[in-house]
Formats: sequence, C-alpha cells, structure tokens
Amino acid sequence: MIKQNIDELEEKGIYVIREAKTKFKNVAALWSMGKDSTTMLALARKAFLGKVPFPVIHIDNGIDFPETYQFREELAKKWKLDLIVAESEIKPEMSGFSCCGENKTVALKKVMAKYGFDALIVSIRRDEHGIRAKERYVSPRDHNFKWNYKDQPAELWNDYSSKLDEKGHVRVHPLLDFNEIDVWNYIKREKVPMNPLYYSRNGYRYRSLGCTHCTTAVKSNAKSIDDIIKELEVTKVEERAGRDQDKEKSYIMSRLRALGYM
Repeated sequence: MIKQNIDELEEKGIYVIREAKTKFKNVAALWSMGKDSTTMLALARKAFLGKVPFPVIHIDNGIDFPETYQFREELAKKWKLDLIVAESEIKPEMSGFSCCGENKTVALKKVMAKYGFDALIVSIRRDEHGIRAKERYVSPRDHNFKWNYKDQPAELWNDYSSKLDEKGHVRVHPLLDFNEIDVWNYIKREKVPMNPLYYSRNGYRYRSLGCTHCTTAVKSNAKSIDDIIKELEVTKVEERAGRDQDKEKSYIMSRLRALGYM
C-alpha cells in the first residue's frame, strides 16, 4: 500500500470541506464513529478553527457496539458537536443484511427531508471498494437519492447548484484520495481520538467498523497506531474483510450505491 504525502492530502481535504460549506446552503456530515468519519471531522475542525460548523448525523440501528456508543457520547461532548441521531429500522432488504444498506438510506432520507440539507459530507475513500472508486469529490444525487455514476458532471464546483433537481443534494468526499495507511498516519500525527475497537484485544481487532450484526474482528496483535501502520504495510488481507456486506456480489453494492447507500 503506497503512503501518500499527508500534508497534501490534508490540504485537499480541508479545501473540499471549506468549499462545500461556502457553496451550499445547508451542509451536514455523516459520522459512524469509525476511523474515516472521525478523521473527516478532525479535518473539519482544522478547517474552521477547532469547530465543526455543521450538524453531524449518526444513522443508528440500535445495534452498534457499546464501545461505539460510548465513543460517540464522549467525543460529541468534547468536540461540542451538533449531533443528530436518526434511527434506522431493522428489516429485510435486497442486500440480505437487515441492519444496514437500504434501511440506513431510508433513515437518511427522512433526516435529510426533515432538516432540508442540500449537501452531505461523507468519508468514503476510493481504495475501499470498486464502486466507491467511481465517486468524485462532489457527486450529485437526485430527489430519490439516486446516483448515476455513469453520467457525472465535470469536477467544477459552480456546476452543481444549477444541475441539482429541486429536492436533490450532493455528496462531498474530502477523504477520497486517502488510503488506509494515510488515515492512520493522519490520526497519529494529529492525535485524533479513536474508537478503542480498532486496537487488538486477545489477538483480535476491528479493522473496519460496522454494527454487531455484520462486522467481525480480524486476527491482529496491533495494540497501538504504530503497530497498526506496521501491520498494514505488510498485510495482504483486504481492509473490509470483516464486513459481511462487502462479500456480496458487486452488483448488490452497485445497486445500493445507486440508491443512495453511504
């Protein structure tokens, strides 16, 4: 895994976040309490003098890890986040995972409509999944949350407000060029608080975090950030190996992303 220049990645991420806050009327961010979305909020705080200047949304299905809920409450208080918790139902849907996927998208649609957000900052990275590699820094969604990844406008900020339909919104991706090692190097350098589940206990840790129903730990003795970085430099295990949904056929993820899945 190639390590990139952290200063350049930070500069680009901060630029994307600042532009989104400037160009769109009502911005929010998605926060899962995972390493990527927490790093995204750290970037936002650096961009705006130590404050996250927009609401932060957690789509909560009620079955996240206890450590995740504790981390949410502690960091929301410490960073004075304007936290919105949107409840997601658990019921069967097309991916076969009732805890996530389309159900979380439904919950997100409701909270977006309630607050009238026109831009949503999310923490996906191109290297995570083939479908996510098709994203751009700013991606439009229509009023049904549909994303046409085959027909996206040029990467020009001024294009988006005129091309959105009346009830559409955009997704903003400040971490798009980061890879997994970059994220951990940034966490180390900036001393970003992190969910303890990422660190090894009894020979296992969580490399990618979802909820208790669709996430499993991977074998690891990495108990510190330095240990994690060293492990990532030699591992051949995919980052989301412990995320059950990613083991589905690629067309499922394609359909979920087209329908507005995070």
